[in-house]
Amino acid sequence: MHTNGTKRHTMIAWMEDKPGVLNRVASLFRRRNFNIESLAVGHSETPGISRMTFVVNGTDRDLRQVQTQLFKLIEVTRVEDVSTQDAIIRELALIRVKADSATRSEVMQIVDIFRARIVHVDMDSLIIQVVGKESQVDSLIQLLSNFGILEMTRTGRVAMARNSEMTPAVAANGNR
Repeated sequence: MHTNGTKRHTMIAWMEDKPGVLNRVASLFRRRNFNIESLAVGHSETPGISRMTFVVNGTDRDLRQVQTQLFKLIEVTRVEDVSTQDAIIRELALIRVKADSATRSEVMQIVDIFRARIVHVDMDSLIIQVVGKESQVDSLIQLLSNFGILEMTRTGRVAMARNSEMTPAVAANGNR
């Protein structure tokens, strides 16, 4: 937690898969002066419904207000703050790292230790795919930076609560 009572919140919103919905959700955060730290959007198990996982810093009160505002958007069907729930939270990263004949085996050993995968090989570099907790991804990146990271992309968090039941607040507001 930060000194002013703010903390990182991981939230999930389910919304109709229509043009402009993502922009409306992002605008809601902008108006409230929240910086979206990470954002991952994709199809859900329900046709026509997208699932957005986002991470923002704020107080519990701030995030309750945002959740209320999200419900006012007609396209949003459900919102859940999984920050305090027992949840599976993962991140994907693709990392292009320098690796010549002298360093390739050492890089490969590090990749193996982190249960990551080499998905592309060039004469002077490797592209590594890693999926895991944010701290694991950070640790691998830190080790690979010793060899020289040429390019990198990260998805940001995706999350799913372990408990398959919706919370009462979500159920009351989520079934319109």
